[in-house]
Amino acid sequence: MAVHNYDVVVIGTGPAGESAAINAAKNGKRVAVVEKQPLVGGNCTHWGTIPSKALRHQVKQIMQFNTNRMFRDIGEPRWFSFPKVMERSRATIDQQVAMRTNFYSRNRIDLFSGVARFKDEHTLLVRDNHEGMDELVAEKIIIATGSRPYRPADINFRHPRIYCSDTILSLSHTPRTLIIFGAGVIGCEYASIFSGLGVKVDLINNRDSLLSFLDDEISDALSYHLRKHGVLIRHNEEYDRVEGDESGVTVHLKSGKRLRADAFLWANGRTGNTDQLGLENIGLEANGRGQLTVDEHYRTEIPHIYAAGDVIGWPSLASAAYDQGLNASSEMLSEEFRYVTEVPTGIYTIPEISSFGRNERELTEQKVPYEVAQAFFKDTARAQITGDTVGMLKILFDQDTLEIYGIHCFGDQASEIVHIGQAIMQQKGEANSLKYFVSTTFNYPTMAEAYRVAAMNGMNRVF
Repeated sequence: MAVHNYDVVVIGTGPAGESAAINAAKNGKRVAVVEKQPLVGGNCTHWGTIPSKALRHQVKQIMQFNTNRMFRDIGEPRWFSFPKVMERSRATIDQQVAMRTNFYSRNRIDLFSGVARFKDEHTLLVRDNHEGMDELVAEKIIIATGSRPYRPADINFRHPRIYCSDTILSLSHTPRTLIIFGAGVIGCEYASIFSGLGVKVDLINNRDSLLSFLDDEISDALSYHLRKHGVLIRHNEEYDRVEGDESGVTVHLKSGKRLRADAFLWANGRTGNTDQLGLENIGLEANGRGQLTVDEHYRTEIPHIYAAGDVIGWPSLASAAYDQGLNASSEMLSEEFRYVTEVPTGIYTIPEISSFGRNERELTEQKVPYEVAQAFFKDTARAQITGDTVGMLKILFDQDTLEIYGIHCFGDQASEIVHIGQAIMQQKGEANSLKYFVSTTFNYPTMAEAYRVAAMNGMNRVF
């Protein structure tokens, strides 16, 4: 068994692991990364963010083609199978893998393929797919193993018609009907994708509204547009049992309802990937969801072992994971770092959603007086040109000082648009002001111009 010595070993090559490893290497450390999959990129690249967003983009293009009057001169609306659309999306995955593999090579980071397990607080044993073993000894270790879909034991995920959000990407046919259990971000995104392909979707939610952490108005808008595309949303429901047979899946709900569909997608919760790490050998313990607890320096209970990304829980976003890994590495190197607390929400439904800061419900509960500035995309020239007229931009601000409390956007390019408001909100003192959008010239026509329209709307409410 070969023994290797490093300054830093990172477990996992998702966004958190990648940023942590590269940052350490660029600061002169000898670095190794361990990845249990054959290719780098982690769950983000192979099963989560990249494939689902690439898939969504292809479906959105199909929807635009089928609803654009100009294309009727070319031919009738077209139908595309799920495997065909997924095949096109895989090109993006391949590009991501090639790019990220080059990152490690260019920064002279050693890559070990296999499952890492702690031997002691400074030593990892890495077993590859051929039962070979390497021993990695490190001064510092960063755990960035990510998460996977939670799979309840009473559902048979080996059945060919029952899927989780990972295995759904290998779906080899296009079901006519689909039941999705779980109406969180992943469930809503896949409801948009499949309904966009013409699949009849039942979306089962165990709460009383969709994505309750969002602004209420935007949550309602999402519900409306999902229903408009043929999604039947069932609130306040829990499953009793799920039965698969040769021709489909039957879901028995605790309310007594019995639902039948060609396929079933479980999209309710995720689990941290810690069960194979041998944490018991070093005295660390994950919580009930497989997640590790860290302090505001990303340190676990063992000071030289750090953790970042989905494996530590909130907010479980690729964007935050990248920053967490970078800052965990910076703290470890005694460089300037920050603990990530403010993260924009990006939800890639059709239409998409993004927000930053507090919403109306939160401000009301906190008894903070506020006013609303809003712009509807249907009134902007760029949206009229592209045909993406669904949506709005909402700015919540102090009616006296004009300080911005929150940005909430629903519609095309929402996850891009929100960053302008985020940048202004994070300015110090009087620089965080609604006045910025009135006194700044925006390109015309653009979607960003909605900020000027909304700001003027808000000003008219208070002056």
